[in-house]
Amino acid sequence: MRANYLFTSESVAEGHPDKVCDRISDEIVDLVYREAAKTGVDPWGVRIACETLATTNRVVIAGEVRLPPSLMKKDKNGKDVINPAKFKTAARKAIREIGYEQDGFHWKTAKIDVLLHSQSADIAQGVDNAADKQGDEGAGDQGIMFGYACRETADLMPAPIYYSHRILHLLAAARKKGEGDAGKLGPDAKSQVTVRYVDGQPKEVASIVLSTQHLDESWDSAKVRAVVEPYIREALHDIEIAADCNWYINPTGKFVIGGPDGDAGLTGRKIIVDTYGGAAPHGGGAFSGKDTTKVDRSAAYVARYLAKNVVAAGLADRCTIQLSYAIGVAQPLSIYVDLHGTGKISEDEVEAAIRKTIDLSPSGIRRHLDLNKPIYAKTSAYGHFGRKAGRDGSFSWERLDLVKPLKDALKTA
Repeated sequence: MRANYLFTSESVAEGHPDKVCDRISDEIVDLVYREAAKTGVDPWGVRIACETLATTNRVVIAGEVRLPPSLMKKDKNGKDVINPAKFKTAARKAIREIGYEQDGFHWKTAKIDVLLHSQSADIAQGVDNAADKQGDEGAGDQGIMFGYACRETADLMPAPIYYSHRILHLLAAARKKGEGDAGKLGPDAKSQVTVRYVDGQPKEVASIVLSTQHLDESWDSAKVRAVVEPYIREALHDIEIAADCNWYINPTGKFVIGGPDGDAGLTGRKIIVDTYGGAAPHGGGAFSGKDTTKVDRSAAYVARYLAKNVVAAGLADRCTIQLSYAIGVAQPLSIYVDLHGTGKISEDEVEAAIRKTIDLSPSGIRRHLDLNKPIYAKTSAYGHFGRKAGRDGSFSWERLDLVKPLKDALKTA
């Protein structure tokens, strides 16, 4: 491990074109879970993989689903087909809550196409019946997933991504409340924070980049900095800003045209923003728009849960966990733990304790973290990790209730 270095992570706001698409996709996941609960359909049978594309006043929703009857209708031949009405409403609601009421992208006037269709029977058969008979269901796809935790912040997240998210979260809250000139900011924004590490610990912020949309065309970079700097300093209040810190606020100048009108968006293009800002590996799969039979999502959540509890239990100061799966097979093919030289015990012991403590089949993960709920729209911006577990069951993978079971498993090893 290097002792002294600079490391940078970026975040994007909920109004970034790709994040608009993530939000719409996750609103649709929530809609399907809500409709299932409302109509008495077993949520374990819900299947959805939803992709969204957005551009100037246009949204296209595509993907594969298995839906409650309340989201279906009969076509002219009496065949069951998807009813687009509630999906369009969910998309408009998301766009409105983000704050888009611009000529080039408006929640009321955007044309929305719903191109969802039934899930492939070939995929469904592997998910519904685990080939290894060691779980209620098999994994929805093959792949590798990573979880990570470290002691750099109170939420056990890497400092650069933690502060990048925090800046944008504060600015979005101020914009929506209409706080002074912050109320004239637009929904589209990107942040980037470079942290200087000394002796392996985050010491100070060496550079700050923020590009934010603004609705007043007369504003220049200096005006934008005057508006946003107090919020940036508030977000960074518990880390030093270097005396020679480089500030780049709207470095290209005016930024009025934003969101999907300025740049097309697509679900799943901000996976590093969603996770650890590049401080840890990513398996490659996106989260938003997917139900939790898709291990891209559920196994990444449980890997973070495991890594966070390992660090919180005092077993290491830093932990990376990799899981791997095969489509239709319930149990992971491998569990890999790396404690980065900070472990109080060996990686082998941690891996053995994990296997004793939790069922890592998709059904086991969904059951343990209680994932069959409409809790996903709020994950679509400002990161899926390092958030507070909610009373509604959201961010359950951030709980620390596995600390004691892990320690108990190590005692009986």
